Amino acid sequence: MLDLILDSLRVVSLPTKTNFRGVNQREVALFQGPEGWAEFSPFLEYSDEESARWLSCAIEAATVPTPHLFRKTIAVNATLPALNGESEITRILSAFPGCTTIKIKVGENKEEDLVRIATVRKIAPDAKLRIDVNGLWKVDQATRFLELCGDIEYVEQPCASIEELRELKSRVNVKIVGDEILRKSKNPFEVELEGAIDILMLKVQPLGGITQAKKLAEHHQLPVVVSSALESAIGISYGLKLAASIERLDYACGLATASLLNSNVGDLPIIDGIIEVTDIEPQFDGLEVSADRYEWWKNRIMRTAALLG
Repeated sequence: MLDLILDSLRVVSLPTKTNFRGVNQREVALFQGPEGWAEFSPFLEYSDEESARWLSCAIEAATVPTPHLFRKTIAVNATLPALNGESEITRILSAFPGCTTIKIKVGENKEEDLVRIATVRKIAPDAKLRIDVNGLWKVDQATRFLELCGDIEYVEQPCASIEELRELKSRVNVKIVGDEILRKSKNPFEVELEGAIDILMLKVQPLGGITQAKKLAEHHQLPVVVSSALESAIGISYGLKLAASIERLDYACGLATASLLNSNVGDLPIIDGIIEVTDIEPQFDGLEVSADRYEWWKNRIMRTAALLG
């Protein structure tokens, strides 16, 4: 398997339109197998152990036939990073044509976060809003913010621990989505979610692939929303296949984040708030990294592959 990966390995760096999670250049590794191109792109700071699920997903994408798909298109949400200013927010949201749901990054500054939400409501008064906290709040912080921010579809990972999420859920009448609580767990099947969250966030790479993500959803028996991890068009296309393979999908998915990139290896256009499920034949012109960065990714893959056995 390692030979298959390294024989076709290409590494690209994709510039973002704005700072996103501290990222201005998104480096991703791509390789080709009998089922097509696959992506391995854990963030640079992730350990080899955490990256192992991402590599399992990439191997699955390259070598395992796509499961049965229940739909050919996926409704997607716009994603707004933690920035303010009406003109800047308008610029970012304009890259998500027809999206009627907007996910807003919050959590680091209450006043700026509330202004950001108010600005989005001004720009898109009819949109459904959801907020993503990345586990940054304590229970009291989350409670106060949810009292102030107005009507939202849901809050994603407001607190870090399952105990905090359970306490928050007992206090508020807002749907809670679990993200990091699952994908950062050593065994997401063993996390007891009862009374803590209402919806599962499925991200195909961090959870180890379509097969594992679907097993997780079946195990926990909760509604799901599928999202990306700021991947290239190759990784997004596999996330779209995950979403399409889920029989009941009640929420717009966070699979439009390619719109946050200035360059990409392929195109997944948003038309009236939906993206078509399709394979991508990548184009690498001007995007490949330097020789030393290629070696860094090659060594990372070799270390991570050794952990998979």
